[in-house]
Amino acid sequence: MFTKSKSHDHGSQGLGIPPAPEPTPAPAPSPLTAAPAQRAPESSRPAPRSSNLSTLSAGVKYEGNISGAGELQVDGSLKGDVRVSRVVIGEGGAVEGTVHADVLEVRGRVTGAIVAKQVKLYATARVEGDITQEQLAIDQGAWFQGRCNQAKRDTPGAAMLEAPAPKPEKTEAKSPV
Repeated sequence: MFTKSKSHDHGSQGLGIPPAPEPTPAPAPSPLTAAPAQRAPESSRPAPRSSNLSTLSAGVKYEGNISGAGELQVDGSLKGDVRVSRVVIGEGGAVEGTVHADVLEVRGRVTGAIVAKQVKLYATARVEGDITQEQLAIDQGAWFQGRCNQAKRDTPGAAMLEAPAPKPEKTEAKSPV
């Protein structure tokens, strides 16, 4: 009924279908002929984020002290002291304890002392505690209850703005009895 012709069979396993051509690799573009990459305008690119940013998300409650050289975003609830280089407290964020930072932005609540070089209280901020700072900005609508002390680097209170020296470990001397 069917006759098979060997003249058209070129390795197609006897079906009479010619094999697919071998793929050829695309030539690599020459550096001289390559078109320059299109760059997105500055306004459409996302702002660079620090790789040292830690976030306490909304709905998370944390008890304990946080310290380090990075940045902290607080959108949840923190009960403890904070000592990092930059702290941002979001509108839903709350800190109960001392906040010690180079830069502090408050949109939420802080109950406790603040020691920072730059402090910015936004309109939604609610701060109850003393603030020691070099620069302070308070938006209209922010609520602040406490004392404000400006400490420049050359004044006696400026020592509070610097990071404390590490505490020496205690060693016990045993006397022979």
